[in-house]
Amino acid sequence: MSSAPVPTIPSHSLLVFLLQLAVLLLLAMSLGQLAARFKMPAIVGELLAGVLVGPSVLSHVWPGLADWLLPKDPGQMHLLDAVGQVGVVLLVGITGMELKFDLVKRRRGTAVRVSLAGLLLPLGLGVGVGFLLPSSLMPAGTDPKVFSLFLGVAMCVTAIPVIAKTLIDMNLLHRDVGQLTLAAGVIDDVVGWFLLSIVSAMATAGLSTGTFATSVLYPVGVVLVAWLVGRPLVKAALRAAGRSSSAAPTVAVAALIVLFGAAATQAMHLEAVFGAFVCGVLIGTSGELDREKLAPLRITTLSFLAPVFFATAGIRMDLTALTRPTVLATACVVLAIAILGKFVGAYIGAKLSGLGRWEALALGAGMNSRGVIEVVVAMVGLQLGVLSAETYTIIILVAIVTSLMAPPILRIAMARIDEHAEAEIALAEKGTPDLASPPPASV
Repeated sequence: MSSAPVPTIPSHSLLVFLLQLAVLLLLAMSLGQLAARFKMPAIVGELLAGVLVGPSVLSHVWPGLADWLLPKDPGQMHLLDAVGQVGVVLLVGITGMELKFDLVKRRRGTAVRVSLAGLLLPLGLGVGVGFLLPSSLMPAGTDPKVFSLFLGVAMCVTAIPVIAKTLIDMNLLHRDVGQLTLAAGVIDDVVGWFLLSIVSAMATAGLSTGTFATSVLYPVGVVLVAWLVGRPLVKAALRAAGRSSSAAPTVAVAALIVLFGAAATQAMHLEAVFGAFVCGVLIGTSGELDREKLAPLRITTLSFLAPVFFATAGIRMDLTALTRPTVLATACVVLAIAILGKFVGAYIGAKLSGLGRWEALALGAGMNSRGVIEVVVAMVGLQLGVLSAETYTIIILVAIVTSLMAPPILRIAMARIDEHAEAEIALAEKGTPDLASPPPASV
């Protein structure tokens, strides 16, 4: 006797899903362009799109429409989440492809010092603050140690796409301080994804000596296998795809590599985005990638899938929680720690490298941008049950505020850095400025 076929999606569920996608994409596109017009990162407008239709606004203004468009039915919302997850996996993969490791080679001394100081200080401060936060802000059953470690990781990340886009918009990418900021940001990105995978594994398996060792060894093993086994396979696949005059094979192969990498780390109880990032780096450093042929994947991801992901991230924000004194005070403390940790850390690293105070301030402003990476970290924390709705909202606020801070502070600092100071930086590192290719415009 043959089994009955799986039922197709109900007509009403399909209608709601299509309207959810259309409404979120329309709002994300419109508000993202509006934000860009006011010299703000597009991600601010895309997150705001979700805030408008979520519990912060629409649920209060028109609750009937909010319940119809965003019903509490998990199955319905999972359809929207699935599109967002595909978007973030491809977005993180593209971010890995865009990293410029040649910048790190040219600026390695100063870049390592700035990056490590800018990582370790906010990481330590974030972990410390995590232990001091009220238990009412943690989900029930969450291990305070895991929560604190996760908050530390959220405080120490940096968003390369936001930094690069800001430097391009301000015509600072060719300046030595701009190049140094990108180089330090590359190191931050790599270490940040690595730390996220470790803490995520701890959140899944529990915190003990055995799980800690496993949580560290698994990501190391993934990187080693990817480099030793995956790298030649990726090169061969991209070389074969590149023989075609059409962009389609290259797009398909790149997407497949990222998706399989994400699935592999998800199966290991690491985060899917870690596998996507590692595979993106493999693709970008393969020497076989025709970046022009990859343009269709980049455009589709950045103009459709990524805005939908950021809008779904905004839906889960509840700004009304900030009316509670405890939540508002926590938000102010976490935001202050995030900003102070990055600025002071980058400043210390810059001063140890012999740079002046304005160069150090410019580096701090660039490294302080959290943007897309912080949003991904927050979504991972929410999915793992490490973050509550309140702490999730706070971390998204950190992403928005720090991204908005970068341009004006960079403008002030760079106006006070003369050409002689920048020549000293180049001489100290014995490198020449290298124009990085423009990053994804909307992230």
